[in-house]
Amino acid sequence: MIPYEWLEQAESRIAPYIQTTPLTHDAARNLYIKWENQQVTGSFKARGAFNKVLMLEDWEREVGLVAASAGNHGQGLALAGCEVGAKVEVFVSEHAVLAKVEAMRTLEAVIHVVSGGYPEAEVAGKFYAEEQDKTWVSPYNDGQIIAGQGTIGLELSRELADDSATWLVPVSGGGLLAGIGSALDKQVHRPRLIGVQAEVAPFMHSLFYSGTQDGIPDSPSLADGLLGEVEHGSVTIPMVKQLADEIVLVREEEIARAIAFAWYVHEKKLEGAGVVGLAAILSGKVEARPV
Repeated sequence: MIPYEWLEQAESRIAPYIQTTPLTHDAARNLYIKWENQQVTGSFKARGAFNKVLMLEDWEREVGLVAASAGNHGQGLALAGCEVGAKVEVFVSEHAVLAKVEAMRTLEAVIHVVSGGYPEAEVAGKFYAEEQDKTWVSPYNDGQIIAGQGTIGLELSRELADDSATWLVPVSGGGLLAGIGSALDKQVHRPRLIGVQAEVAPFMHSLFYSGTQDGIPDSPSLADGLLGEVEHGSVTIPMVKQLADEIVLVREEEIARAIAFAWYVHEKKLEGAGVVGLAAILSGKVEARPV
C-alpha cells in the first residue's frame, strides 16, 4: 500500500503541469464520465509521469529517463522530461500506434522500436536502462507513479459525493486502479470499485481471481493501451487485490460500440483503452446505480 499523504502531495506537486479534467453527467443513462482524454497529453498517464519525474533526484534526471510504452505513458514522460530538461528514451513495440509514436517524437523523445509486442519492448527497455545506467520509469510498478494516477480519485471524491456509486476504471498493469483505490481507502462508505479489462488480454483479471497469469494470451485489441503482461512482483498486484471489488472483461465488439457511443452521443473521440468502463455499462456487465 502507499500512504494517503502521497496522493495529497502528488496533487499539489503536479498541479502546475496537469489539468483538472471535467466530470459530466449523462442523465439518460445515469452515468458520470470523467473526461481524462482532455488531460495535457490526452491521457491520465501524465499525472503519474510528472509526479515521478518531479520526485527524482537531479542526478537521476541528468543521466536520462527510459520507459516502455504503448504510447500514453511515453507521451506523459516525454512532456515531463521537456519540463525538467531531461532526455527521454521510449521503447515501443513494432505494433505501436504510429500516431502515438509520432506524438512522443514531437515531445523530443528518442524512440526505440522493438520486434514483438509490449512485453518485448519492456524487457528491452529495462535491460537498456540497466546497461546504460539510466533511470527506468515504469508505467505502473512504482509508488510515485501510482500516487500521481490516484489524484484522479481525489478529484472525483470532491466532485462526486455519492458513496453509493460504482466506479469503473480501465486496468492493465493496475497503476490507475491501485491509485484510485488508495484515494478511496480512507472513506468509511466508499464506492464500489471495479476494474475493466479487454477480454483478449486478461492478465490482471487472471491475477486477481487465480493468482497467476501463466498461459494468458496477449492478442491484438482496440484497447491497445491495456495490453501486455503485468510485471512479475509488481506492487500493483497486491494493491489491486486488496482495493478492487471486482474486475470484469469486455469483448472487442463491446469496446467498438462504446467508441461509437462516445462519438455519436457525446461527440468525443476516444481510444479503446479509455472506453472499456463505458463498454461494461452499455453491455450490461455492470449496472449504473441510482444517484
